[in-house]
Amino acid sequence: MSRKRSRRPPAGTLIRRWSVVVGVVLVGYLYYHPLRAYMSTRHERASLQSGVAQLAAEKRDLQRQLDEATSTGELAREARELGYVRPGERLFIVQGIAAWQRAHSTLERHGG
Repeated sequence: MSRKRSRRPPAGTLIRRWSVVVGVVLVGYLYYHPLRAYMSTRHERASLQSGVAQLAAEKRDLQRQLDEATSTGELAREARELGYVRPGERLFIVQGIAAWQRAHSTLERHGG
């Protein structure tokens, strides 16, 4: 009977192979945590940027409203709605406008 000899590499070769495998696993492990932190931070940054863009648009709208509200014409209109008049003007309060409009709208419908 012939004996089969196992084809096992020398011990030095096995040590080198396992050292490479352990080195690759170690490098992968050391890169995993910073990459995970980077991806998480990148995602958070993207969501914060969209929030900043939304707030910037809201600020532009509010600034436009403020500019309109502080214009002379707008202030005069608001003052008149509150019942203020300019010096030298007379204030007339007209009542019954809604009833007058209803009466005239029915006359128009009936051909009057």
